[in-house]
Amino acid sequence: MKIFVTRKIPEQGLALLKKHHEIQVNPENRVLTKKEIIKGLKGKDGLLCLLTDTIDEEVIKAEPKLKMIANYAVGFNNIDVNAATKEKIPVSNTPDVLTNATSEMAWALLFSVARRIVEADKFTRTGNFKGWDPMLMHGKDITGKTLGVIGAGRIGTAFALKSKGFDMKVLYFNRSANKTLEEELKAKKVTLDVLLKESDFVSIHVPLIPETHHLISEKELKMMKKTAVLINTARGPIVDEKALAKALKEKWIFGAGLDVYENEPDVSKELLNLDNVVLQPHSASATTESREGMAIMVAENMLEGLKGKKPPNCVNPGIFS
Repeated sequence: MKIFVTRKIPEQGLALLKKHHEIQVNPENRVLTKKEIIKGLKGKDGLLCLLTDTIDEEVIKAEPKLKMIANYAVGFNNIDVNAATKEKIPVSNTPDVLTNATSEMAWALLFSVARRIVEADKFTRTGNFKGWDPMLMHGKDITGKTLGVIGAGRIGTAFALKSKGFDMKVLYFNRSANKTLEEELKAKKVTLDVLLKESDFVSIHVPLIPETHHLISEKELKMMKKTAVLINTARGPIVDEKALAKALKEKWIFGAGLDVYENEPDVSKELLNLDNVVLQPHSASATTESREGMAIMVAENMLEGLKGKKPPNCVNPGIFS
């Protein structure tokens, strides 16, 4: 069968696909337009796409032969899953394999903001360091503080568990109780308002769905402590970026660490000009181990789907019942 890959992924995944099928990989290192995706899909049985690709109903219906859509990401809000389900096309994602890498990045951002690492690095490189100064670059303690986790799924749980060494009080906001966090950390399930008001550090780990769009906006940011830090490694639109820029500029909160943005790849100019925010290029899962693991997983999903079987990580399994 024939597979269209919208952008080059690590070779381990491509090699696995080549053993069984014919693949066509977009040769350019950029996001394709809808027209280009539809053109690439012509005559193909499988579509291997990335979170940066918008796979809507028009794309899904463009090729009658299409049998499988495999997403190289844990999130799948870039795909119209309902449209795929109507066409009886399975859709898969790549969970678990990037859990630790993403939760580690959230901690990297938390430390960077709390201890003003990026700001201090810039200060030192530009020749401003003249010697030890008792008033220089004051940051925030982490040990013994309150950690708020918004979303206690795989990544949120892994992130929270990594707080063990810092003797933190853990609060979490989630639809259901998380027994692991409650048993391991004595974590407490609370409302979002309580979490925002009481936490020193708030980290977002929910998927982007209609209910979470702008979950954190001006109202929520004003609830937070002036000494608090906000971290987002989930999806950009969960946070109202304009409101966040205002909060940082006017010092409603101490700082923020972002790996994702509301209008990627664009980042608001207001954020770019602020020292109290650390900005990463959507690279939370960017470790060699994670990205290679994702490549193998997305390929395995594709291979099973093209056999007419339920992929290991199918997000619309109802089509097989």
